[in-house]
Amino acid sequence: MLPAANKPILAHVFDGLIEAGVSEITVVVGYGRSRVQDHFGPTYRNVPLTYVVQEKQLGSGHALLSLEDRFEEPFLVAYGDQILDSNIISDVIEATGEEVATLGVLDHSRVEHYGGVIMDGDRVTDLVERPTDERRYRLNAGIYGLNPKIFEAIRNAEPRDGEHSLIDALSWLVDSDAAVHGTVTDGLWVDATYPWDLLEVSRDLTDAGLAGEGRDERIDDSATVHETAIIRDPVVIGADAEVGPGTVLGPYTCLGENVTVESSAVIEGSLLDSDTRVGPNATLIDCVTGQGVSVGAGTTVPGGPGDVRVGDRMFERERLGALFADRVEIGGASSFAPGTMVGPDATVRTGADVGGSIAERTEVR
Repeated sequence: MLPAANKPILAHVFDGLIEAGVSEITVVVGYGRSRVQDHFGPTYRNVPLTYVVQEKQLGSGHALLSLEDRFEEPFLVAYGDQILDSNIISDVIEATGEEVATLGVLDHSRVEHYGGVIMDGDRVTDLVERPTDERRYRLNAGIYGLNPKIFEAIRNAEPRDGEHSLIDALSWLVDSDAAVHGTVTDGLWVDATYPWDLLEVSRDLTDAGLAGEGRDERIDDSATVHETAIIRDPVVIGADAEVGPGTVLGPYTCLGENVTVESSAVIEGSLLDSDTRVGPNATLIDCVTGQGVSVGAGTTVPGGPGDVRVGDRMFERERLGALFADRVEIGGASSFAPGTMVGPDATVRTGADVGGSIAERTEVR
């Protein structure tokens, strides 16, 4: 439910599906499902939404198994954190036939960060996560036309670390010489797996005109922007947001619903979710906030690049000033090193100098 260009990423996913002609959407939900269901309800853009609960999150294949009794004909699968141009989706729908699986694949300059596909003609011969060898890979776009036989493949594929992966099921099919096809397509594809991806996603969506073609379309009519504020386009400002005097916003900045930015603050290349409040004279560069974040006066986040640790992986020189998760409270005159991540409900006291990863509900002095 994190936002990009002032709309939940999942809404952008739904938009692509609907514009490609999809007339019914089934959503597998798990942790945080009430937030998804409360936001979207039973329909989106007049298309019915059906929610299926995955009680234990044991991988993408496991999520699909929870739908096994719902499909007797080929169906389409997309991920909730990858935004796809409707043209990509349409190409996969058109290419889906009697084979067990059809993948959308793209030519992409950074396949090594995602999933790679090797093809012989239109037949998939190998799938590799984050490939490092010299073969010519195409990007797995994460959109699949699947036959119900996929469920048998999911059960037959060996689980990894207790999880059933759709990719492992597809690899099992390839190794079994089953018909797994790829269709080469083109269009907007953006991934939002990590916090810094949200900044790039918002940039891509804004550049593609999906947040509005001009300033009038990108700033909600109910927002209040002081006449002395400086807007460096593109900037997206949501409903009931308030921008104070002398504030500098942008470029590539999104303020969500009911965000308040007080006087003389500077917000650049950042994404502030709903109900966030930024105090006077604060500087936020390359930042992502969750909902209900409070940033004290004079707080400084100078921006990326920075090294970011997620679990046991270190990501070097990512463009992330800081991530403040939901309901973080930051006292005035605090400063943050590039790549800082602060967990939900954490508190940073006035004047603190913060770096690295801060766990949820932690107090930093």
